[in-house]
Amino acid sequence: MKTTHKRRRQGFTLVELLVVIIIIASLAALAYPGILRATKKADANTATSNARQIGTALFEFDNEYSSYPDSTTAESVANQTGSTLNLSGSSANDMFRQLIAAGMMSSEEVFYAKTPYTKKPDNVFNTGAKALEAGECGFGYLMNGNSAFSTSGNTRPIVVTPLLNAQTDGSFDPDPFDSKAVVLQTDNSVKQLNIRQDKRVVLGNKTLTDTGDGTPWGSNVQNVTIVAPLKKN
Repeated sequence: MKTTHKRRRQGFTLVELLVVIIIIASLAALAYPGILRATKKADANTATSNARQIGTALFEFDNEYSSYPDSTTAESVANQTGSTLNLSGSSANDMFRQLIAAGMMSSEEVFYAKTPYTKKPDNVFNTGAKALEAGECGFGYLMNGNSAFSTSGNTRPIVVTPLLNAQTDGSFDPDPFDSKAVVLQTDNSVKQLNIRQDKRVVLGNKTLTDTGDGTPWGSNVQNVTIVAPLKKN
């Protein structure tokens, strides 16, 4: 009697492989938005933590020099510390470099916020050319024209991110932090505020750059200037 053996099936057919690939791709597509939101939230939380550390350094700086960094404190820092860092200039990098020179900050990493115009700091800041170079700062800095604010007076926004393309017109980029802006205030509180469709951020009933009565700035501040960070090369 002849015995017949069924041929064992080996592997998958092309159609079955295509079905598996389609299923995996579909699951990945469904999961991707959630993963992206979680990543952006983590980036926003990192920026929030860094902003709070900047706030602590600004508070110490204000105690030492009677205001936050500006062109007048740059000369005082240079004279008092003998720092060889470049403390002149008008970018946020230049202003925050004073915190390093004055010894209030011992790392560049604190000034990082993940935006299209930033890069990871190399933490080399012992020379004027390398300390907080372009792209190593992701935060904008708010001033009263050319003069710095201080901890005295109203609680006001002082450090913000992410500015749209590192611009100074008060526009924020909704993409990096899932339509959130990170805003440090002079009392060292940090808020994650919604970015509106017009790319503006509202605190109370006014945008961050609105001045006059009914704003965080009060009636004495007429010219809120956003000092932008330098974009990476």
